[in-house]
Amino acid sequence: MAGAVTAHLTEESAIRPKHITESLPVRIILIGIAVLFLGLVVLLPLIFVFTEALKKGWDVYAAAITDPDALSALRLTLTTALIAVPVNTIFGIAAAWAISKFAFRGKNALITLIDLPFSISPVISGLVFVLLFGAQGFIGPWLGSHGIQIVFALPGIVLATVFVTVPFVARELIPLMQAQGIAEEEAAASLGARGWQIFFRVTLPNIKWGLLYGVILCNARAMGEFGAVSVISGHIRGETNTLPLHIEILYNEYQFSAAFAVSSLLVMLAIFTLAAKSLIEWKTSGKKHSGHRQEEL
Repeated sequence: MAGAVTAHLTEESAIRPKHITESLPVRIILIGIAVLFLGLVVLLPLIFVFTEALKKGWDVYAAAITDPDALSALRLTLTTALIAVPVNTIFGIAAAWAISKFAFRGKNALITLIDLPFSISPVISGLVFVLLFGAQGFIGPWLGSHGIQIVFALPGIVLATVFVTVPFVARELIPLMQAQGIAEEEAAASLGARGWQIFFRVTLPNIKWGLLYGVILCNARAMGEFGAVSVISGHIRGETNTLPLHIEILYNEYQFSAAFAVSSLLVMLAIFTLAAKSLIEWKTSGKKHSGHRQEEL
């Protein structure tokens, strides 16, 4: 059986058109350009961040990342992500399930609304929330009379973050669930399974890696959001500053070592996110490759 698989692959390689395979020099040039570009645009700035952060020694670095304002910014960043990411995960699953499994009027409009944060500047979205929930906004006076504060507080920061990160989970799941179709769900339903049983036993296992991938992207965007949060937070030091806002303040105050030290925290969070993303991609590709091999056998 293994010999048959090898023969099949050899035959497939023999009949493959030559024009889809580049020559060795061309491949070397293309790979070299990609590596050079990524080195200059991605790797070199990351090295520069850590170099500048540690330029004045470990004591200065430790003092910068343990400063009360920096710790407050870190807590606020993580708290915002811990609220915004689950909210968008639940919405993304519900929206993707509705769009891919059901036919209804307004489906294209819903897809367009999901993509809307991609086309609107985060600064504008933050300004819209200020106009809605600010003291002079549309709902602001009513909120103020009931002692509810949205703008310049955690709820406003969470709302702005939720808005800019809405598409990530949904847009990751929609094409995946559309490609899978509804055959397995219909089979489960014909066997007597109910809605939640179908979801947890059929739908969720099929989308789990795509879901985790979307959650990781959503989390990375939530922790690094600047524009919308900058508008709605009010830049209150030690209270409503997230890590990106705290870095901006330090840089504007010419505290460059401290700014780069706090930036290194975001970089490490990003590297952790990238590692998790790569692990999921590896597991996903491994499952696909295994599935293809089983089909060939």
